[in-house]
Amino acid sequence: QVTLVESGGGLVQAGGSLRLTCAASGFPFNDYGMDWWREVPGKQRELVASLATGGTPNYSDSVRGRFSISRDNAKALVYLQMSSLRSEDTAVYRCNAWQRLTNYWGQGTQVTVSS
Repeated sequence: QVTLVESGGGLVQAGGSLRLTCAASGFPFNDYGMDWWREVPGKQRELVASLATGGTPNYSDSVRGRFSISRDNAKALVYLQMSSLRSEDTAVYRCNAWQRLTNYWGQGTQVTVSS
């Protein structure tokens, strides 16, 4: 069974840091690019960060310079390191594994930033 499980969310003060982890299983992780998305009720889903296999990271304008995506292929893990957090970063963060014809989604982890 293909699974993507996010963890590391929680409550943090504005200006603080948090690291999210996505643990993958059931598919050839090393052949997939990985994304982090975030969702807020009433707003369109936003692509936060993307890292293709063998590529360099891309970021949305709203998080560039503050967030960093990385992956550990040996452990089938992808991380999102978040710093200088703002209240507008509050959302459910979901990881997505993708290749040309297939993608998989995790269920998400809640990040709440208090001001």
